[in-house]
Amino acid sequence: MNRGNFWIRITIVAIVATFAAVIGQMERWRASLRLQPQETPVVVDDKRPRPPKKPRIESEPEVLVRFKPGISIDTIRQIASRSNDRLADEIESVNGLAFIDDLDNADPATVAEEYAAMTDQVLYAEPNFEIRIDPQPNTAVGNDLLKREPGTSIPNDPQFENQWSLNNLGQDGGKKRADIDALKAWGISQGSDKVVVAVLDSGVDYTHKDLVANMWMRPENIPQYSDNELGTFDDLHGFDADANIADPMDDNGHGTHCAGVIGAEGDNNEGIAGINWHVQIMPLKFLGRGGFGSTANAIEAINYAIERKNKGVNVRVINASWGSTSRSKALEDTIRAAGEAGILFVAAAGNNGTDNDKRPHYPSNYNLPNVISVAALDRSDELASFSNFGVKTVHVAAPGKDIVSTWLNDDYRGASGTSMATPHVAGVAALILSKSPKLSVEKLRERILASVDKLPNLEGRVASGGRINAAKALSK
Repeated sequence: MNRGNFWIRITIVAIVATFAAVIGQMERWRASLRLQPQETPVVVDDKRPRPPKKPRIESEPEVLVRFKPGISIDTIRQIASRSNDRLADEIESVNGLAFIDDLDNADPATVAEEYAAMTDQVLYAEPNFEIRIDPQPNTAVGNDLLKREPGTSIPNDPQFENQWSLNNLGQDGGKKRADIDALKAWGISQGSDKVVVAVLDSGVDYTHKDLVANMWMRPENIPQYSDNELGTFDDLHGFDADANIADPMDDNGHGTHCAGVIGAEGDNNEGIAGINWHVQIMPLKFLGRGGFGSTANAIEAINYAIERKNKGVNVRVINASWGSTSRSKALEDTIRAAGEAGILFVAAAGNNGTDNDKRPHYPSNYNLPNVISVAALDRSDELASFSNFGVKTVHVAAPGKDIVSTWLNDDYRGASGTSMATPHVAGVAALILSKSPKLSVEKLRERILASVDKLPNLEGRVASGGRINAAKALSK
């Protein structure tokens, strides 16, 4: 064989083998790609708008820092920049309070300690704690509760007969008159659309047929909400601090349930009756679809309510049906600022069946002149087994078990918890303000606590020793 032909054949064989190997590897890659799990988009059967995810730059700040008086915003930016941090937001209602985003993704507790060590410039620093809706107790409430035939009670709302908390006739084994005496109260006032109650929660389904007439909408003479760091928002229906957008539509249901207790339209031959037949409900969303949120977002939402009040919106009550065992000085300072702006803050005592005097629950445990902490009662006027209590730190009790109210998509649902008791108190506060609009926060709080029905089983369990009574509160 010719030596030249031999090497030519060897070269050809090598080329063919290499080509075959490449083809084989490509097929293996292709097969590997076919075997990778594919993401399937989750389709939600709900045509309402959904908030987009926050861009990376708007991710949750790690620490909340309150700087000393006299430290300018430019200086705060410089301090943050030196540590490779970013000023995420300044809370205008609390002088010196700023949210810091750590760009190095360090441990939040460590970052907070670093800022707290700057004692010549910083009052305090703390991590941005998680907040969630209190665990809801398991109850037998279900659709069977909603199938009761409409009675002849006034108002004409078909589900009113199921609203034992407003008019307890002993239905379903309850105790007659173990209610907030709503019928007698409505003989005095049925509410006012000049009173604004903010629901600080998972948002509110502001399109619900039983709520839409009583939803707050930004008046034309009130400018759009503007924040130096967050931007300007066309806040037609309220504010979503969870996604930093204007639309506070509820995608959880919890906030919508609370809103219905406060102000579902009454005597409209639809669903239920709220404690206020006429009121304005402002949705403040800071909890996401899963019922989780953060201290920073709760503060941003409260800051929004304070700013709107300063611009002329008559926000007088904030309903807070959630909690945490983590104390936040920043949240406490912001709630204090709300009180100084004339806003009552009504908070759930919690659903752990524990003593808040010994095991604090926040924000209900903040010792502030504008805070009311609320325990839950069942339809027999007994403290619900799940309800927290505390003779020093829980102020009043209200119905909170088997409460029927509005839900997403024009629905109604029964639920239990101090989350349900809290809007009963917020609702009564709004009813009082409809009759006495100039009442101060301190006087409003005093009237609610001084007009309770005393109950022997609440003595030594809540500070007032009683359950709220709307009629007595309106008569004072």
